[in-house]
Amino acid sequence: MYIPTIDDMKAAHARAKPYIHRTPVLTSGYLNELAGCEMFFKCENFQKAGAFKVRGASNAVFGLTDEQAKRGVATHSSGNHALSLSYAAGRRGIPCHVVMPRTAPQAKKDAVRGYGGIITECEPSTTSREEVFAKVHAETGADFVHPYNDPRVVAGQGTCSRELLEQMDDLGGALDAVIAPIGGGGMISGTCLTLSNLAPNVKIYAAEPEQADDAARSFKAGHIIADDAPVTVADGLKVPLKDLTWHFVSNHVTDILTASETEIVDAMRITWQRMKLVMEPSSAVPLATILKNKETFAGKRVGVIITGGNVDLSKLPWMEN
Repeated sequence: MYIPTIDDMKAAHARAKPYIHRTPVLTSGYLNELAGCEMFFKCENFQKAGAFKVRGASNAVFGLTDEQAKRGVATHSSGNHALSLSYAAGRRGIPCHVVMPRTAPQAKKDAVRGYGGIITECEPSTTSREEVFAKVHAETGADFVHPYNDPRVVAGQGTCSRELLEQMDDLGGALDAVIAPIGGGGMISGTCLTLSNLAPNVKIYAAEPEQADDAARSFKAGHIIADDAPVTVADGLKVPLKDLTWHFVSNHVTDILTASETEIVDAMRITWQRMKLVMEPSSAVPLATILKNKETFAGKRVGVIITGGNVDLSKLPWMEN
């Protein structure tokens, strides 16, 4: 297993820069007062393709040789990695094959197709996803870009924290902590890669739904525990850790905090209302855990990574069914 280095992250930033946004960092006095700490929201909901995952996808796609690129790329994803890889492949003019759960949000399926991605649907379980993908991969011979268990992807995701550190120079200086959602662990691994090298005093927290808390249980147990098909409103956080992301989580994360479905939806709604930010449920989990664990963050300066904003506007979680 290759562990990406800080030089890989820097190379990823240079490679991906033409295809990604340097997303803004926003603050809210109201939410700061509510949480009892000073929060700095890194808004990847404004990223190309609407999610941070375009960073890792662009690094992987534009790092391919011309010979590799001819066969295209392939992946399995519940949404944001699928549409990000489709976006990056479209920029390079190569095919992108995507296996998606049939229950994935329609907005994300539409976005994948809009970027030129070719979708094959599977059942909403890790087992089905991997079985269907194996067939697609065998038929196409495309380069497999795993949503998170891929050194190229982790290096790309690490560019988000690099930007955040640079932007903090204009926002009063250093952070005490950074918190991001955790599903498979791509973003949190990239965060660990960057911060452990460039800002080792900054504590790293991961935030997870109570109903999909396999990473939190893994963290406590000291080994990977994988759930096959958890059910949560945070659809981007249903997948389990893998060996590469477990390496970063087990070595660099301070703690993994969880929030209930109600707490996640409440955090999402209050961010929409007070900051006017369109964020998806997965992105609300960090704020939900901060509000639930105020004593952990009291008086601290906290970077909060809003990972994406791809929501189905016809099925917002506070709407009546």
